Amino acid sequence: MSKRAMIAAGGVVAGLVLIPLIGFWLALLVLIGVPLVAYLALDPSQRRRLRHVSRKELGR
Repeated sequence: MSKRAMIAAGGVVAGLVLIPLIGFWLALLVLIGVPLVAYLALDPSQRRRLRHVSRKELGR
């Protein structure tokens, strides 16, 4: 797993932990925002390659 993927996964876990602490809507913003920022941090060629990869291959 790449460093950016681990950061995105950590953001999702942090969002789930934050639900009881900061409320549902702010935690939902974290859950959606962290992976979105990680996707936007990719180069255009990496985004293109990611769009063409199936979900089964993403777990490798």
